[in-house]
Amino acid sequence: MTPFTILMLYFAFRAKQFICDFVLQTDWMALNKGKPGSEGYKPLMIHALIHGGGTLVVALVFAPSLWWLGLADVAIHAMVDRFKGILSYQKGWKPSDRWFWWSFGLDQEAHNITHVAYLLIILSHSGISFG
Repeated sequence: MTPFTILMLYFAFRAKQFICDFVLQTDWMALNKGKPGSEGYKPLMIHALIHGGGTLVVALVFAPSLWWLGLADVAIHAMVDRFKGILSYQKGWKPSDRWFWWSFGLDQEAHNITHVAYLLIILSHSGISFG
């Protein structure tokens, strides 16, 4: 992979995050995925499946044999969002609270770190060594 391709891969994951977390996430998903029990699981899983689909598309473009990263992303994205959602819901954090924004920022960084891990897996699969 060329440096340009690596940069495009990173931008593809950042675009996937923006599209899936902001453009395709409905108010219903955003407001309910942190609720307890089954009331929260359905919106959370739909949202996580959208992210998994986005990661699948990126993987198919850059490293088709790593299609399973889409499945991994469903699980990882769901865990990160569930943790943040439950914490925000239990604490009653609203956009007017600084803790809401701190948890939101940590959530986004957790997703970014996950995408960097996927990028490293794809690069390793492509034969690029790190040592």
